[in-house]
Amino acid sequence: MLRHEFQPGRLIAGAALVAAAVVYGGDAGGAWETPWFVLVPLVVGGLCLAGGVGAVTGLVRRRRGRPAPGGADTADHARTNGG
Repeated sequence: MLRHEFQPGRLIAGAALVAAAVVYGGDAGGAWETPWFVLVPLVVGGLCLAGGVGAVTGLVRRRRGRPAPGGADTADHARTNGG
């Protein structure tokens, strides 16, 4: 049972920031060498992608929330008219 609606934009933003943390943590721990400028496009790109996905998700949810043409839902219309 879901307690809240799924928000894919936040999932992508979190994944991008976790990836940046893993890259930075590996560099800080001495596992590999990462130039400082690698993290900037990773974080900015991830946040821009998350913003785009969030905007598209909002548009899709807003469009699905509209009633069917004619003012009645098709399932309710079929139930009340014997169809």
